[in-house]
Amino acid sequence: MCNQTDRNVISHDEAFKKLLQTFFSEFLDLFFPEVNQLLDHSHTRFLMQELLVDIVGEERRSVDLLLETRYKSLDAYVLVHLEPQSYRQSDFNERMYIYFSRLFERHRKQHKLIIPIAIYTADGVNDEPNTLSMEIPGHTILHFQFLKVELRKQNWRTFIGSNNPVAAALLAKMGYNKEEAREVRTAYLRMILQFQKELDRAKLSLIMSVADLYFKPDPIMDEEILCDLSKQYPEYEVTIMELMPAWKRWGFEEGQLKGREEGREEGREEGREEGILLGRNLTIQKLLEKGFTPDEISRTLDIPLGDVVSNSTKRD
Repeated sequence: MCNQTDRNVISHDEAFKKLLQTFFSEFLDLFFPEVNQLLDHSHTRFLMQELLVDIVGEERRSVDLLLETRYKSLDAYVLVHLEPQSYRQSDFNERMYIYFSRLFERHRKQHKLIIPIAIYTADGVNDEPNTLSMEIPGHTILHFQFLKVELRKQNWRTFIGSNNPVAAALLAKMGYNKEEAREVRTAYLRMILQFQKELDRAKLSLIMSVADLYFKPDPIMDEEILCDLSKQYPEYEVTIMELMPAWKRWGFEEGQLKGREEGREEGREEGREEGILLGRNLTIQKLLEKGFTPDEISRTLDIPLGDVVSNSTKRD
């Protein structure tokens, strides 16, 4: 059985992979624009996950994302290997070389080039090695180097003026201090307001789901930001509410905690269900206090209008 940490890693990895699949060209343009200009994305397609066997055949390894695209100057198909890394691993550079060598062995006749890229998302990652060399005096036996981006080394202010959706999704994972946390959150929401005019709901939800993995919930700060943005952009007040997943969680988290405490004598499952119901009711009350109509709350939280009206009646 997987523990909570395992589930969190799986959730992060799956969301991050989906982000790269959906916005591959935008990702390259953000961090490796010179590479992006070399490729013809009209020919890009993602390949099925490849299961590779290491040299001695004792360990199976699977690459995270592998895609085929057209290299303009070569007029040939090439492979791009993307490997998100959410934790520190001392021999990660060796693992990247093993991936490269297995891919080269398998695809060298069909593809003239393999471009390996590592994306470090761990907080403690800094100046990770991206080479593997072997040499003897006077001779270089091997020099392997892969492309890399360490998100924590990126200055968030560099990206807030960008119209790149990947920048918004990863803004909270970039380098900033505690004093800048509110600025980062506000900048992110402003970017989302802009993207909601340009992207469909599915893509916008994907960006928010990734960003929400990195933003630490702060109900007081988020409420202040919401009020400020609502004053600045009154025409977007409902939209702002819908774009803040943390708001939807506050009431649920408070209710679940209270429900667990009250439900200990009655049983864990009953307490959990009571907590979920109480959490939903608290969320509805918060939104009613902010002036949202029952219909707006129903659409925002995806719950029946009758449940909202019922809570509104109780409040009165």
